[in-house]
Amino acid sequence: MASKRREGEHPSVTLFRQYLRIRTVQPEPDYGTNPRLSSLLLNSHTDVVPVFKEHWSHDPFEAFKDADGYIYGRGAQDMKCVSIQYLEAVRRLKVEGHHFPRTIHMTFVPDEEIGGHQGMELFVKRPEFQALRAGFALDEGLANPTDAFTVFYSERSPWWVQVTSTGKPGHGSRFIEDTAAEKLHKVVSSILAFREEERQRLQSDPQLKQGAVTSVNLTKLEGGVAYNVVPATMSASFDFRVAPDVDLKAFEEQLQGWCQAAGEGVTFEFAQKWTEPRVTSTDDSDPWWAAFSGVCKDMNLTLEPEIFPAATDSRYLRAVGVPALGFSPMNHTPVLLHDHDERLHEAMFLRGIDIYTRLLPALASVPTLPSES
Repeated sequence: MASKRREGEHPSVTLFRQYLRIRTVQPEPDYGTNPRLSSLLLNSHTDVVPVFKEHWSHDPFEAFKDADGYIYGRGAQDMKCVSIQYLEAVRRLKVEGHHFPRTIHMTFVPDEEIGGHQGMELFVKRPEFQALRAGFALDEGLANPTDAFTVFYSERSPWWVQVTSTGKPGHGSRFIEDTAAEKLHKVVSSILAFREEERQRLQSDPQLKQGAVTSVNLTKLEGGVAYNVVPATMSASFDFRVAPDVDLKAFEEQLQGWCQAAGEGVTFEFAQKWTEPRVTSTDDSDPWWAAFSGVCKDMNLTLEPEIFPAATDSRYLRAVGVPALGFSPMNHTPVLLHDHDERLHEAMFLRGIDIYTRLLPALASVPTLPSES
């Protein structure tokens, strides 16, 4: 049965459920003892993706908790859980009277789900962001259905490409040469052949994860005005997610080559093009990674470092020189972000607070770096 708050429910769970009830479909504590040091930034986004209520077992904005302890709600995994876990971990540390060399800042940004273009992308260019003096950041990750916890040290670059083909028009009853459709077909075939190569590469190597290869999907086809009219123009749109080790200049030249090979009058343009992939170090010699992984080792948490297969606001932080790890402490949990019946077990949510309560002191106590001397 649903309830606003069950008797005896942990107050952190109650706060989490209250946050889930805020319809956000589309702050910062400071207790550093050494202001010369760069700060720790805890980032989360408040917006969530739309829902199809008819496919949910419970109202996606009720924060229903079932008898087994699962909390249903849009944002339960992506990523209102992490926002409250940050707050609760910091609250616990403050109540216990802890002080650390580095300041801890929390940011709650508004539009990650639609690209972050009016949020973090602009914020990192503002003097207010510079004033935070961020040296390292934590941001969102993904659930992991196994015993391990996934941590993301980079992500793929989104390239949204529209290919436009122009050709000879005419009556639909004729064999017209050099049509827009046949030239567009050649480009589509080339791109989908590349897609299959990357899919086979992923499937043939058990060590590779999805984020390590480049994916592409044909997402839109447009053109034509009538059944019996051969169109002069047709277009196809593609969603590329380019792996961070790809030479972006060479890859763009490959796109150009596919269009040129199709014939004259075939061009492409970008609706989105991220060109600043960055990789956060996961080497044991890196002080930030050593602090993060050291706590996880002490807590017997198995980590699986990966490249995030999609895009988050971490890319904007890394692009301005702030190393960032994507981490949402949810293991033994199916990946349900953006899905129907998005949910998180309250025990996993509370364990996440415990994990952050251990992680934050370690990260906020990283010794002075050479660049800070």
